[in-house]
Amino acid sequence: MFGWDLFKKYFNAWEAESAKLFEAWLKSPLVLEPAGGLLTASMKAKAASDKAVAKLWASLGLPTRRDQERTLHALNQIQSRLIDLEEKLARQ
Repeated sequence: MFGWDLFKKYFNAWEAESAKLFEAWLKSPLVLEPAGGLLTASMKAKAASDKAVAKLWASLGLPTRRDQERTLHALNQIQSRLIDLEEKLARQ
């Protein structure tokens, strides 16, 4: 067990020092600015991709995700109104 304890001691020391180094490095503007730009570019690409897919679905005459969400919302509203009417009828 002596070997394991020694390994654990050195590993914990290495982990503590490397965590300090990585934390300082990751807070650096040299890392944050390109990472932010990359994130912005990837989000723009995702938005363009989603828009293209929605156009494709619409061109095929199929409902898009947004269309399906609107339909589901309308169905939920109708169901709520129906439940309210049933409750009113039950009270009479």
